[in-house]
Amino acid sequence: MDDQTNKSGKIEGLLEIMARLRDPDGGCPWDVEQTFATIVPHTIEEAYEVADAIGNNDMASLKDELGDLLFQVVFYAQMAKEAGEFDFNDVVAAVSEKMVRRHPHVFAGAVFDNQEQQLEAWEAIKRQEKVDRGQTPDDNMKESALDGVISALPALSRAYKLQKRAARVGFDWDTLAPVVGKVREELEEVEAEIESGDRGRLEDELGDLLFCCVNLARKLDIDPESALRGGNAKFERRFRRMETLMDADNKGFDAMPVEDVLDIYWTQAKREEC
Repeated sequence: MDDQTNKSGKIEGLLEIMARLRDPDGGCPWDVEQTFATIVPHTIEEAYEVADAIGNNDMASLKDELGDLLFQVVFYAQMAKEAGEFDFNDVVAAVSEKMVRRHPHVFAGAVFDNQEQQLEAWEAIKRQEKVDRGQTPDDNMKESALDGVISALPALSRAYKLQKRAARVGFDWDTLAPVVGKVREELEEVEAEIESGDRGRLEDELGDLLFCCVNLARKLDIDPESALRGGNAKFERRFRRMETLMDADNKGFDAMPVEDVLDIYWTQAKREEC
């Protein structure tokens, strides 16, 4: 273990730890039995924990969470190495080459007059990468502006990316007013379906409303995922404070109408933040 301690802080040490954990002879039984598919939920969770640490401006936690996220990459690389596919060094080489290739204005002397030209070049390079990998649309399928927006993204983030892709080819309103109007229109359609009692159509219209709200956020240059995380944090903060205020008065949710809870305790919790 002394040799391992000497490698602390170096990627070689972490790679050796991962290889030992995966060793069928003396490794960790849990790590040994994992597959690419079983690790995916952990990877997603670790990515969100990184975002949470950043949102809380907690640098100590961020350091730990980034380590956990890096460990996920090392885990995948070790399994791929065992399968004879690639190893961690191949991952590093591939991303390094990609970043140099996609930033010709930094590494190859290319000049762009504005961010839009840079973005167009970025997309052109990505398209050429697909061609080089043989990932071209088949003869019966035209290439779409929406290609590359993965389906596994959280729905809010995926809606945002789909809309940005559509906007790049001109499918977008020029002003904010019609976007706001569309939100109002979709809200009215939700209200109509509430009255109809048709659950299927209500879910469909609610999805349209949420999609339009994401579009409104995009037009305001606000990331909807970040905005909703902020809204979640605000609700949690105020709700917890409201609980504390109610406990101090020996009140419970079952002892008073929700209208009174909102008027008295929720309002006070909000007022204290001002």
